[in-house]
Amino acid sequence: MLTKRIIPCLDCDLQVPEGRVVKGVEFKQIRYAGNPVELATKYYEDGADEIVILDITASHERRGTMVDVIERLTENVFIPICVGGGIRKVEDYTRMLKAGADKCSTNTAAIHNPQLLTDASKVVGSQAVVIGIDAKRRYVEEDREAAKGKTIVDTDQGEVWFDCSIYGGREFTGMDAIAWAQECQDRGAGEVLLTSMDGDGTKDGYDLVLTKAINDNVDIPVIASGGVGNPQHILEAFEVADASAALAASIFHFNEYPVPVVKKFLKEKGVPIRETF
Repeated sequence: MLTKRIIPCLDCDLQVPEGRVVKGVEFKQIRYAGNPVELATKYYEDGADEIVILDITASHERRGTMVDVIERLTENVFIPICVGGGIRKVEDYTRMLKAGADKCSTNTAAIHNPQLLTDASKVVGSQAVVIGIDAKRRYVEEDREAAKGKTIVDTDQGEVWFDCSIYGGREFTGMDAIAWAQECQDRGAGEVLLTSMDGDGTKDGYDLVLTKAINDNVDIPVIASGGVGNPQHILEAFEVADASAALAASIFHFNEYPVPVVKKFLKEKGVPIRETF
């Protein structure tokens, strides 16, 4: 049986030379959380299975800064590293992989140019191509016209579809997240990094309906993200939504539930995990 993965996420602001990790609520209300190299090293030593590093201030000018951060980080961190933010062309994938990353996640660029996924998967392999999907619930009852042609999902709050956002949640596309995930898989993406914009930073739990809906419609691994507040939420992502991995930030950054505590809890609940505690 494949083990479930626990993945700390480092949202990096690269406007300072060494980078700094920040955390927000629903992609806003940003606060400082630490140094990326120091945090990544801590999570590796704590037994994290992978680490996701997202450049939330991505621009061409700061691409060199992220390369430097990845090079320094991978000197002492020996688990898979996924880099996202500003991955716009195949050369960005190869540059990050040469710096020491194992995978690259892209969202906005892939929506603007879906061929990027096809081209990148041919060059670096599907296992290194992660599609980031930042999705928000849209209630059918509130706008039936917008819901036409979308994949409708029943929830306790009513029928919804899921809208893809870009530019770090600052713009919505009107694209059906479920259909988009299927297309990304067809184009060669090897994994989905799925973030609920409604849940992000709230600590109310993952959007299990969203996670399960995507997972049920693709054959590639799905990483649940957005809203975790405690180990029970991670258990639900695995047991209810059958996610392959659970991503978290706040509970790790501010030492509310360290990685070993989460893994011990999951182990006691019978979840197959890589033991490191």
